[in-house]
Amino acid sequence: MDTKLNLKIATTTLAARGYLNLPVPSRDTIVSEIKLLKKEKNAVILAHYYQNKDIQELADYLGDSLYLAKIAAEVEADMIVFAGVHFMAETAKIINPTKKVVLPDLKAGCSLADSCPPADFKKFKEQHPEALVVTYINCSADIKALSDIVCTSSNAVQIIESIPKDKQIIFAPDKNLGRYLIKETGRDMILWEGSCIVHEAFSFEKIVTLFKEHPQAKFIAHPESESQVLDVAHYVGSTSGLLKFVKEDDATEFIVATEAGILHEMQKRAPHKTFIPAPVEDDTCACSECAFMKLNTLEKLYLCLEHELPEILLEENLMIQARLPIERMLEIG
Repeated sequence: MDTKLNLKIATTTLAARGYLNLPVPSRDTIVSEIKLLKKEKNAVILAHYYQNKDIQELADYLGDSLYLAKIAAEVEADMIVFAGVHFMAETAKIINPTKKVVLPDLKAGCSLADSCPPADFKKFKEQHPEALVVTYINCSADIKALSDIVCTSSNAVQIIESIPKDKQIIFAPDKNLGRYLIKETGRDMILWEGSCIVHEAFSFEKIVTLFKEHPQAKFIAHPESESQVLDVAHYVGSTSGLLKFVKEDDATEFIVATEAGILHEMQKRAPHKTFIPAPVEDDTCACSECAFMKLNTLEKLYLCLEHELPEILLEENLMIQARLPIERMLEIG
């Protein structure tokens, strides 16, 4: 069964039970109650840097997609609570299938993952039968199952460079990351035309204006951003790469083009430095935030732990097929 259909059925069932309307502790006690439940349930909380700061502070493991995938594979606790988006929780279930994996809000999806429907991608793949398929981890389990190897923004260059130069490559689903990798590796890849609405929201013109207002600032960007934005960046890197750069670089002011949740960890690692979110096209927003990531709240995290729902459930055959390309990635790095 298609994972999107599974998601729809599960969400409808939970809504019918009034799951999100169940009582929760007050804001004064909810953090301590979450910690208590975590201990009682023998659970660990994995959280992405794009979560809100309250959830980041509660996480047992906080990181980017590559780090969290590695941690998920090694977890010995009975339950993984994944404070992120749906494809991340799916990945945790795929690589550690005996564990119960829950996600605070099943509607926490991903615009990039949604931009690559499995049926359409299968047809696209069939048009290039000799090509090896490399997919960015920001995709559904169904897409991973159609892949030869998975990558993250942290190891994408390494993954591409590990493939023989005479081998044709399909890269999906992010066209912006794909173009960046073509530039970095010199490989001529076939790209799927997908993208992330968060990283495509940045305004090139407003960024240039911000440069003029902060001439000493360095501009850093995630490679999911559009090419013209990356072309003016002082540094382009993965989430973990951006964090490392701002901590080690001599600059004291940075304009940051990625999801704004990362600024919390940046400020913790370099408290004496200033971080400015890159402006977006929408005049009603000051920065680019992932609405899906922000669906997870302390209240939903509590309910998730208390009721061990909503649980990520995938068919056995799908997990087996999707696990192979992830394992190949982890073997390479």
